[in-house]
Amino acid sequence: MRTRRLDKNIIFLVVILLVLVATSAIFFFAMRSDPVKEALSGDKLLKALVVLEDGGKPLSTHIIAFYPASKRAAMFDIPGETGLILDSLGRVDRIDAVFAERGIDAYKKELETLTGIEVPFYLTIRLDGFTRLADLLGGFNVFIPTPVDFTAENGTRVLLPSGAITLDGDKLRTYVTYADPSSDSAGDDDGAERRQRAVLAFFGALGDSAPGIFKSRYFPVIRSIVKCNVPDASLPELLAQLSNLDSERLVPQRVTGSYREVDGQSLLFPFYDGQLLKDIVRQTIAGLTSKDMTVQERIYALEILNGTKTQGLAHNTSELYQSFGYDVVRVGNAEGSEYDKTVIVDRIGNSSVAQAVAKVIQCENIQQTDVQPAEPGDYATEAVMDFTVILGKDFDGRYVR
Repeated sequence: MRTRRLDKNIIFLVVILLVLVATSAIFFFAMRSDPVKEALSGDKLLKALVVLEDGGKPLSTHIIAFYPASKRAAMFDIPGETGLILDSLGRVDRIDAVFAERGIDAYKKELETLTGIEVPFYLTIRLDGFTRLADLLGGFNVFIPTPVDFTAENGTRVLLPSGAITLDGDKLRTYVTYADPSSDSAGDDDGAERRQRAVLAFFGALGDSAPGIFKSRYFPVIRSIVKCNVPDASLPELLAQLSNLDSERLVPQRVTGSYREVDGQSLLFPFYDGQLLKDIVRQTIAGLTSKDMTVQERIYALEILNGTKTQGLAHNTSELYQSFGYDVVRVGNAEGSEYDKTVIVDRIGNSSVAQAVAKVIQCENIQQTDVQPAEPGDYATEAVMDFTVILGKDFDGRYVR
């Protein structure tokens, strides 16, 4: 009996020992693993949510998709007033209400549902910390197209020179928060662009200071300002990767839709119940990893012509293409009789880009033409157009059927 009891005790101790060894091994390898490197293994994209917050609410929200192999990136701006049926809140409201009421994790989940992609990482930075980072990194470099000089409603004078300038913390705060009194845009497009440039300037400043900044005594300060969902040891890798993106070749994109009044507030409801945004994100990310780098090498100029009797068709289609990041420089009516079939006219001889343009409306009819010299004063010439989209009777307003 004593021998049996002893055997049972030994077996029990051995089991406990094995559990402890297994747990220690799992913990050890978990500590050694780097989620950022794992996300990039297999030549994958790095996707991160970057939220600049002020007063417990998002001042700006961007989803960045970065392809390290080419340093190309896409940046999707999600306006806080985007209106949705929010599962986490159980009501229709602006999307940034989720951040204020449920926190960053619930907010990221709603954004993943909205865009149709998984975003593994997030970075949140408070405005006070953001301005402190500007001073720590020697200022953020931004380009201001026109000088800014006006007095705000509170009596504060807003004064920013034009050109490429370096903003310290105080000027950066003014840059990202001022409201232009001359702007009548419901969505504050100018403010959104400024905040987008400021976030890119932050990563640019990190890149200019790398790799020393990630190993210096200043990095704990950065770590205390930048909140994220990666271990402390992985944050330098995440920031280093994002600081490598080529902002010169980045085409910023923003949620587009129509504004409607709901419970006393103006909400931006995405076009086509959000499916358009998912299409934009999916096609943009596919372009990032494409072997043909010309697809997103620059912003391409389009001419949209209505070849039907449907009023407003070309104008609505221009908004569709602008949502995908194209520059629509002319909207008008096609000459001659009605067109039975929609056609994409390739004026630069780039079949890969032509296919991308055609894919937006699922058009398979692509034609090429020789570029003709521009006539003086003729704005809508082949010399300034990369592609012409002629809408036919087979176009239903969204797709070619």
